[in-house]
Amino acid sequence: MQTTEVGQNSEIKQVIGSLCMMNNRFMNFMLDDNKKAAQVFLRVILGDDKIKVRNVRIQSFIQNIYGHSSQLDILAQDSKGRYFNVEVQRSDEGAPARRARFYSSILDTHFLQPGKLYEELPDTYVIFITENDVLHDNLPMYNIRRRIDENAKCFEDGSRIIYVNSQRRDNTALGKLMQDLYCTEPKNLHYHEFAERMEFLKYSKEGEEKMTDVIEEYAARKAEALAKEAVKEAVKEAAKKAAKKAEEKEQANRIELAQGLLADGMSIEFTVRHSKLTEAEVRELASKLSA
Repeated sequence: MQTTEVGQNSEIKQVIGSLCMMNNRFMNFMLDDNKKAAQVFLRVILGDDKIKVRNVRIQSFIQNIYGHSSQLDILAQDSKGRYFNVEVQRSDEGAPARRARFYSSILDTHFLQPGKLYEELPDTYVIFITENDVLHDNLPMYNIRRRIDENAKCFEDGSRIIYVNSQRRDNTALGKLMQDLYCTEPKNLHYHEFAERMEFLKYSKEGEEKMTDVIEEYAARKAEALAKEAVKEAVKEAAKKAAKKAEEKEQANRIELAQGLLADGMSIEFTVRHSKLTEAEVRELASKLSA
């Protein structure tokens, strides 16, 4: 029993040690109520070192009574009242353009209170950090704003959508931030605002307890993977048995045919050719018939 517990603890530590901020849940823990870390994110991505984060929340559920509701990965607000929704997407399917549009619109409907003027609608930023370059132009970042077609001027409605390509990990401020997203060791992080939090989460008992649901999620995925593997093995084994049974039946049919041909006086060569048995098998059948 003790050996099993030691093995489980070792595996848990291995799982925690392998986590980086591109893991959605781990990113949530890194930024949950961590204004300094969220501030680094926003300052680097927006190129504005004057941003001051007032509050930051994870897994914010926004209810939409008229349609689809949403759960935002990270929602921050700065001292100017602007809202920033940060989403980490490892799957290309998780960051379609219309999802970004929807998230932008749901922020609008949530933050304009009844009786307020449209001019009081806060500026909103929807930021997708993607594992791959989902917009395919090999840019480190894509800033998306509405514009007027006829004169190419920006239509300043206060909404912005930003796609950050995490594959671009150069030595710029943004590139170093992207490097940090894939870093698993606190000592190797470029931005010290992340290091203290990662140290706590990965190397303290309290941090490990805080990440219980991450570990449980990993365990569930592993169990699911093992179950799928077991099903695959069962299917392979069943297929082998079915193939063996079919071969045995085919062999029985060949033997039956050969016995009939030999009984009718057909030669060994003729029987071999038509029964598909080997000459040795046919001769053995013939010797049994003549015995």
